[in-house]
Amino acid sequence: MRTRLGIKWHGLLEKYFPERRVFLKSDNDTRFIRLKPGTQLVAFAGSSFVIAWAIVATAILLMDSIGSGNFREQAKRDQATYKERLNELSAQRDNRATEALAAQERFNAALAQISVMQSELLASETRRRELETGIEVIQRTLRGTMKEREVAKAQLASLKDEMESNGGVTGVATAAANAPIGFVAEALARTAAERDQVIEDAQDALIAADQMATEIALMQEQNDQIFRQLEEAMSVSVAPLDKMFRAAGMPTDRIIEQVRRGYNGQGGPLTPLSFSTRGEEPSPDTLRANRLLNQMDQLNLYRIAAQKAPFATPVKSAFRFTSPFGPRRDPKTGGRRMHNGVDFAAKSGTPLYATADGVVTHSGWQSGYGRLVKIQHEFGIETRYAHLSRLNVKVGQRVSRGDRIGDMGASGRVTGVHLHYEVRVGGKAVNPMIYIKAANDVF
Repeated sequence: MRTRLGIKWHGLLEKYFPERRVFLKSDNDTRFIRLKPGTQLVAFAGSSFVIAWAIVATAILLMDSIGSGNFREQAKRDQATYKERLNELSAQRDNRATEALAAQERFNAALAQISVMQSELLASETRRRELETGIEVIQRTLRGTMKEREVAKAQLASLKDEMESNGGVTGVATAAANAPIGFVAEALARTAAERDQVIEDAQDALIAADQMATEIALMQEQNDQIFRQLEEAMSVSVAPLDKMFRAAGMPTDRIIEQVRRGYNGQGGPLTPLSFSTRGEEPSPDTLRANRLLNQMDQLNLYRIAAQKAPFATPVKSAFRFTSPFGPRRDPKTGGRRMHNGVDFAAKSGTPLYATADGVVTHSGWQSGYGRLVKIQHEFGIETRYAHLSRLNVKVGQRVSRGDRIGDMGASGRVTGVHLHYEVRVGGKAVNPMIYIKAANDVF
């Protein structure tokens, strides 16, 4: 069986690959190499494999070259689109900054107007008190004068009755015996003059009372207008600040109470104001004024709290965002790691500013961060500014919002010049854009 199969296989090979001989001739001898059908088959298969591999490899290289060219073009297009988007974001940020400055100016103007209105309100309240006191004095004087006039009338009637009861000359003689006639006439004339004066004073008092009532009505209308303007200003000022804190995830009640505890000294900006009611039931205007003053006190507390929280951008010059908060790919390891802040890219040496009032707890080199500044703020908030080229603050130094703390650089583990900005609450990193966007919506 094997012999027949071998013979058939050999015959098939002989048909397609007949035996060949390659002659090698020299000067003295002639030799040949015998190429059997099996050898020719192996050589043909090997050559076919090499040629096929070369074709496939060439095709792969061509496809890879074409694909890489397309990828490069796509990458360039994506890069151009990304740059254009970054430029748009930078322009929007500049517009937001301009709007924030304008809003801050409007806010300061509103506070100034509120202060003026408060002064006018206090002055009008004082004037109203003076007018009420004047009316009370006039009323007391009028009541006393009326009593004196009634007493004079009673005396005059008694004297007339006595004269009539004695009758004619006898009455006159009796009166002359008791008192001189001239004295009686003088007393009667003085009583009549006092009566006329009392009537005149009463008429003047009534006219003055009407004038005062008109003035009081005008003052009440003016006070009502001032109250409405102040209440509208408070509503416009307090509501956005409350929304800003809530958007940042900060409990406003606890924050306001904490700020109030820190500013409870007498005579400070948070000293409560109220109108004395002298033990009487408070009037509607008094209650309204006290509610307004409480709102002004709350506005002041919000203003102080806003200074102590990082509602600002650390870079005031032109910049662009290069990396957001959240997980991102590590270019060295290829894995995913958490990016605990946001990156601002600008030229080296760009000034950097504190985003809130606080105390510097670290100012120096830290592995990975390079030159790093840490600032501890109120409410358990900490901000970090990494990869700086220069440090302008020292540990223990107290800084305010807007103070220059250093310059942008490329120290530590970086791929280029930028600022790595972090916000931590209770030691846990949170997205800094929460605070920046919340402030942009208000300021």
